[in-house]
Parts: sequence; structure tokens; C-alpha cells
Amino acid sequence: MTSLAELRDEYEFLDADDRYRLLIDLGRALEPMPEALKTDATLVRGCSASVWVYPTRAEDGTLHFLADSNAAITKGIIALVLQTVQDRAPGAIVETDIAAELAPFDLRNQLSSNRTQGIPNMIALIRETAARLA
Repeated sequence: MTSLAELRDEYEFLDADDRYRLLIDLGRALEPMPEALKTDATLVRGCSASVWVYPTRAEDGTLHFLADSNAAITKGIIALVLQTVQDRAPGAIVETDIAAELAPFDLRNQLSSNRTQGIPNMIALIRETAARLA
């Protein structure tokens, strides 16, 4: 898996169209989420597209998130968000400033407001889940 720093370095040198393609590729690379997990309980509220996030806990206590979206760019955004927290301990996730980690990608200025409006809700759901399990 490519690190967030490597993605950021690549993203900086791309034009707008290639940035969209990178996000789409990130979304395609997400681990498949079983349809049975795409329920109202796993739906992220406030997103213009449908986004589902489902946490699982590994034996070592780390959190692994399954996620999906019905929109390719949005799926890429959630993949980028998960890069900041995937397979980490709940306490470490709570301490991570996910928005700051994503700031260099400047998503709000790179994408339409419809595509980015749900990012804070995705982050909040992940942080709340980690806090509950910490």
C-alpha cells in the first residue's frame, strides 16, 4: 500500500484531471465491502453520494475499516481518509488530526463542494468509532 506521504508527493505534481484519476484509482483499490454491510447503520450522513463505513477490530486491537461509495470520486476520497487511520489502534486514531493529514491535498479547492461536503462527517464517524473503542 502506498503511504499517505507518497500519495501527497504524487498528487502535488498532477493536474486536475490526473488528480481525479488518482482518486478514482484509490477508490478502485479499496478492499471490497460486502453488500450486506451497506446498511442504514453504516451509511455516513451528509454526503451527496452514498458512503458506507464499517469498522472491524483485529485480534491485536487495531481498527480496520471497510468502506464503499456509489460514486467513484467519493470512493477515492474515503480511501484517502482511510489512509490516515487504517489498521491503527483506536487511541492513535483519536489522536490523529485527520483533517490536517488531508490538508496538503487541498480537496476543498480541487473538488466541487458536493464532493467534499461529507468529508467532515466521514472523519467524525471514524473518530467517534475509535473513541468508543479506545
